[in-house]
Amino acid sequence: MRLNSKGQVTIPAELRHRLGFATGDEVDVIDDGGVLRIVRAQDLTRGEQAVLRVRGILGAGRTTAEVMELTRGE
Repeated sequence: MRLNSKGQVTIPAELRHRLGFATGDEVDVIDDGGVLRIVRAQDLTRGEQAVLRVRGILGAGRTTAEVMELTRGE
């Protein structure tokens, strides 16, 4: 599979058919820890979409206390 100059890829027909994707379906591309996932837009709630968009921004492996310290500026 090759990325074109517009940043697009073609999902192979066999995968589209097997997974039930059809022309006109709305999809989201999610960065899931450095792995891109293509999911139907309606499969995720707005909250789930927001969490997936920000996952990893603060860095993996930080404790809750470390994240709270970063957000509070302590």
